[in-house]
Amino acid sequence: MPDLVEALDEPLGRVRRLIDEHSLVGSKRNGVFQVPSIFLVEGRPLSSLRGTIIVLSDAGFSDDEIIDWLLAEEPTIGDAPINSLLAGRKSEVRRVAAALA
Repeated sequence: MPDLVEALDEPLGRVRRLIDEHSLVGSKRNGVFQVPSIFLVEGRPLSSLRGTIIVLSDAGFSDDEIIDWLLAEEPTIGDAPINSLLAGRKSEVRRVAAALA
């Protein structure tokens, strides 16, 4: 969490709020809470990430599963969903995510 506070240049309370509000998603699978750095763009959470996290969460995905899905190659998209979000194709990503429900 300290690295995330530094990367976002925000107080810890604000960073926790970003996570609680699904603007970011992280995991403790390696013992320490971590958020993939690709989820940050110019020191801010990727804006299209929030809605996608919500769609996947509503579909029953755990935080670890959300991260894995965003970072893995998705055959129906032809790329990792995070790369499509970074390219501005959030509608396509959310359509595929919603179909997983």
